[in-house]
Amino acid sequence: MSTIASSSTAVFRSVASALFNTARFSRWRLAACRTPVAKAGAAKIRNRPCAIHHESARCVTIEEKPLPKRAGFIAVVCAGTSDLPVAEEAAVTAEIMGNRVERIHDIGVAGLHRMLAKMNQIQSANVIVAVAGMEGALPSVLAGLVAKPVIAVPTSIGYGASFGGIAALLAMLNSCASGVTVVNIDNGFGAGYAASQINDLATDDHR
Repeated sequence: MSTIASSSTAVFRSVASALFNTARFSRWRLAACRTPVAKAGAAKIRNRPCAIHHESARCVTIEEKPLPKRAGFIAVVCAGTSDLPVAEEAAVTAEIMGNRVERIHDIGVAGLHRMLAKMNQIQSANVIVAVAGMEGALPSVLAGLVAKPVIAVPTSIGYGASFGGIAALLAMLNSCASGVTVVNIDNGFGAGYAASQINDLATDDHR
């Protein structure tokens, strides 16, 4: 597995080289592409064999031999459409690691009825990744309603007093609900990776 964030043309060439030269060490590779230069380079890489540029997730993946899908699934939920890039990064990461992912979007606390309408689906997941900006309330609300691990991902979405995601991060770290684990701001990759490990432990092979 290779995870690399790119910020210049020279760095991106190194990223491309690393992605295609580590095949003997890993069955899958992922590179985050969040800067304009990296995004432009990603568009070129997608023409290479087995390479996919996930524009919405802002990353490139290379997967010569896909891993078999584990039993069960991971729910990746996000509060609003502005949180989609981070949620997609988590979902793509979990998928390339051999997991089935169900995406549930736009169920933030401002529209609580939408979350409640999806509770049966969310409850069926082995683990939940909850992505939210603003005040970051979504993971706490979910964790109070489900009996599954919740990985909270604060995003940098918000206005002045959100301080680039710090408000959401602190809210999630101070959650009153049990079973909430928090990753860093905009760290969809870290959430997807952790969710994959939890889902692996939840499969029949480990019981």
